[in-house]
Amino acid sequence: MSFTLRAAAFSAAALALTACGEPAAQTGAGEVNVFTARHYASDDAVYAAFTEQTGIAVNVIEAPGDLLIERVRTDGERSQADVVITVDAGRLWRAEQAGLFQAAPELQDALADVPENLRHPEGDWFGFAARVRGIAYAADRVDPADIQDFTALADEAWRGRICVRSSNNVYNQSLLAGLIEAEGAEAAESWAAGIVANMARPPQGGDTDQIRAIATGQCDVAIVNHYYLARLERSQDPADMEAAEAVDLVIADLAGRGAHMNISGAGLAAGAPNRDNAVALLEFLLSDDAQRAFAELTNEYPVIEGVTYDNAVLDGWGAVEADPLNVNALGENAGEAQRIFDRVGWP
Repeated sequence: MSFTLRAAAFSAAALALTACGEPAAQTGAGEVNVFTARHYASDDAVYAAFTEQTGIAVNVIEAPGDLLIERVRTDGERSQADVVITVDAGRLWRAEQAGLFQAAPELQDALADVPENLRHPEGDWFGFAARVRGIAYAADRVDPADIQDFTALADEAWRGRICVRSSNNVYNQSLLAGLIEAEGAEAAESWAAGIVANMARPPQGGDTDQIRAIATGQCDVAIVNHYYLARLERSQDPADMEAAEAVDLVIADLAGRGAHMNISGAGLAAGAPNRDNAVALLEFLLSDDAQRAFAELTNEYPVIEGVTYDNAVLDGWGAVEADPLNVNALGENAGEAQRIFDRVGWP
């Protein structure tokens, strides 16, 4: 059981996020318990800035995504969770289905600035940082014009040239779930079968491993989340820099509908013992300070339009035209996606 408990008592300045202006809500002293599947410096900076502005201590309980959901679900009425945070809309959907969230009408004004497709239709959870699943490619061996849409990867031209994670990875499940919504289950199954036929090797490792495999010539293209490559491009480690130099990224369309957008998201926990403090923190996740931290420290895209940030890698990929699909559908279609993976033999 890999849970970690810590108090977020960090210096905001040391973590490159300076609190400024008035807080979104003054709730007074107290605490808020955040159960999260994230483990990033950006989050530490955001919690520190929130505490500096409000005086509210942030207690952070970390666990991997599915384990986190099971922990909070099993605790039931005994749960001390105030805010539940996880990555990928598929997991947020599972958490909602497990009864982990409650409605928070107090967030109505704040959520008005979040695109409708990046939040639960009834507001039970919302995305606070956006992630794009794209196509990484060998800069010296691939013409990016050939991979402007994910559907192109099922073509025989890519036989033996694709690296990708396993089918039990939630990012791939959500990608296929999005294709099911866009094109139907039959077309999605045909695409998945094409990817299996075109794999350069059996699925293994994470997204960074796929990028390194391109750099070392094991494959020519890979399906990855954008921030994994951004992390390598901004690294000072020579091995990371070498891999990043050999690989570039296409923000590909999904069946002509726009980029496949996913999220890191949060919601008010059912039975939150510190409700007012939890609402204040949820609002703060959408503040300019927090949105900038996610872009600069974690390489995620802000969900709030007009937020300025300093990240040349994100800027270099240009504006992202997102699939308008509501990300809740990624969870709704996840079961069918897994059945398709099983039928086509995607390990």
